Amino acid sequence: MKRRTQVLAGLMSVTLVVTLAYVAGWLSGQAGQALNSVSEAQAAGGKVADPTGTAPDRYVYYPGTERLAEEEIRVIACGTGMPSARISQASACFVMELGNGDKFIFDLGSGSMRNINSLMIPSEYLTKIFLSHLHTDHWGDLSNLWAGGWTAGRPGPLEVWGPSGMTPEMGTKYAVEHFLKAFNWDYVTRAFMITPVAGEITVHEFDYKAVNEIVYQENGVTIRSWPAIHAGDGPVSFSLEYKGLKVVFGGDTYPNTWFLKYAKNADLVIHEAFMTPQMFVDLYNQPPQLAWRACCAFHTSPQAFGKVMSVVKPRHAVAYHFFNEEATRYGIYEGIRETYRGPVSMATDLMVWNITKEKVTERMAVVPKSGWEVAGTAVQPPPEKGRPPVYSKYILEGRWDEGVQPVQKKLLDDFMEKYNLQDQDWRKQMKK
Repeated sequence: MKRRTQVLAGLMSVTLVVTLAYVAGWLSGQAGQALNSVSEAQAAGGKVADPTGTAPDRYVYYPGTERLAEEEIRVIACGTGMPSARISQASACFVMELGNGDKFIFDLGSGSMRNINSLMIPSEYLTKIFLSHLHTDHWGDLSNLWAGGWTAGRPGPLEVWGPSGMTPEMGTKYAVEHFLKAFNWDYVTRAFMITPVAGEITVHEFDYKAVNEIVYQENGVTIRSWPAIHAGDGPVSFSLEYKGLKVVFGGDTYPNTWFLKYAKNADLVIHEAFMTPQMFVDLYNQPPQLAWRACCAFHTSPQAFGKVMSVVKPRHAVAYHFFNEEATRYGIYEGIRETYRGPVSMATDLMVWNITKEKVTERMAVVPKSGWEVAGTAVQPPPEKGRPPVYSKYILEGRWDEGVQPVQKKLLDDFMEKYNLQDQDWRKQMKK
């Protein structure tokens, strides 16, 4: 225990130092470079042979500075906590980046988009979302990805893969259709002002009862699903296979025979390890009658997590879905070690795993707190002509054009000229 505390304290100190180095580089216009000394950001580590050289070993990850090898997968934890998301941990979300350029989001829980945005991945690449089930802590931030990417230049629609339900009203298709109905005012106004296509969502609903069924297969990537046991019919677990590598994402589930069978031979297995009943009572304000069911009836206890991993035997296991702090992590870790002795990560937000055939490397990402949207190669189309107006004459007559248009005319005229927007001069449409 003492040794583990010292290691964690050392890692936190290193993370603080390299974060300051990263920020120092950013402030001088060299974001992603450690103290402006190297072309790629590197944390201090390994043997430094030259007093003006660089440290060769990176034990942190700076987003956007490392090219993936063709036969490599990078997994980034963007949400590892509980439904009551907090600053240190968002709700469930994992981003998987592949050496072929594909990127997938597995679950999109409340608060997770702040972490995704900090990775500064162009929004045009963040369009494929796989939902394990429809609790808000697993898809509550869909609205932020949907609207955020739309306003930040995403050129096309989102695609969502998710399970059916016991009835049509309990499935992913119904949920997303009614999501769009709930945000209809948002959609209609942005579709008029920006472009409609980026506000569309294509739903691929599949049978939650299907066992190890292929739900996605493109570009050398195969994603399969099988049933999970959690809170009712509908939840699923996923596996992603690419270039002989396999990553499993359990979502939320009680230990089950499907997982024991189909999560085997995986390089990385992500599975919940819930807090103990006493932790829920003492720290989470749950009544005892709920705490012991939440932990162990429709989630997975630390001891049960370890037992599952001892059967599926991954190259590397990842325990998530708990608030990872001093009051919890050691008790959960000790519970896991009662039944499992293999490699395991106690996940927290922005933990990163690089997976190759040779090894699995765990690090922490160092990210800016105020990252901007990064441009990709695609261009968002302009507003669609002929759409019904979203302003009434009554509202337009309240505009104070005589006061503001003269003072911003040069600003807008110069911008219009620079980007050749004469045929899209919105001021003509807004006249009273």
